[in-house]
Amino acid sequence: MVHTITNDYQDIKEAQDGDSEKLTSLVQNNMGLVYSITKRFLGRGYDVEDLNQIGTIGLIKAIKNFNTNYEVKLSTYCVPYILGEIKRFIRDDGKIKVSRSIKELGMKISSIQKEYLEKNGEDIKIEDIAKILGTSKEEIAFAIDATSNNLVTSLTQPVHTGDSSDILVEDILQSEKSEENEIADKLTLKKLIEDLNQRDRSIIILRYFKGKTQTEVAKELGISQVQISRIEKRILLEMREKIIC
Repeated sequence: MVHTITNDYQDIKEAQDGDSEKLTSLVQNNMGLVYSITKRFLGRGYDVEDLNQIGTIGLIKAIKNFNTNYEVKLSTYCVPYILGEIKRFIRDDGKIKVSRSIKELGMKISSIQKEYLEKNGEDIKIEDIAKILGTSKEEIAFAIDATSNNLVTSLTQPVHTGDSSDILVEDILQSEKSEENEIADKLTLKKLIEDLNQRDRSIIILRYFKGKTQTEVAKELGISQVQISRIEKRILLEMREKIIC
């Protein structure tokens, strides 16, 4: 009788105990997940097969580290590992190839952002930049992401629009998220927020879950808008670093 390899706990345990055949079969059984994740990184100058290989390394690590006590599906547990491995590879490689047109758009956006900030003391909304340049919000957000000095390293990294209309880069680059990815993102974000101290947690909840502006949060917490901005940037940086570690 031929044993069909599934994602059940027994197969995973045997793979962890050194059964290379079952490990190989588990990897093959979940390669569709790797392919769906690597699609997010197309257009950044990397060969899709290279990304698939890197993603497979993350998949193997997830299988070897999987614990049945987590009470989640293997596919759900694998997502952060696969994403983390690919992002680490891109970060360490230190390059993102973008077209000349995107670079030029990024320069225009940067100029508008700087001028608006100096004049009004706050960030301009993405939708307002889009109106000025006669293009879509999605194209503006993509250009900001692609031309940023720091690679987007978190599914939950916000593109700041200056008020409560902040959007997530992930919402733009991957509008059709799988159920597994969505669950994994929420689990990861929930854990990161729980680890914050009370003040930092309040700032994140007020800003990104209750839709308050930095000015509104500053008034509620009794500190300045500049302090809120500085604290918020630190929190997001620390959260991104924890995700890619």
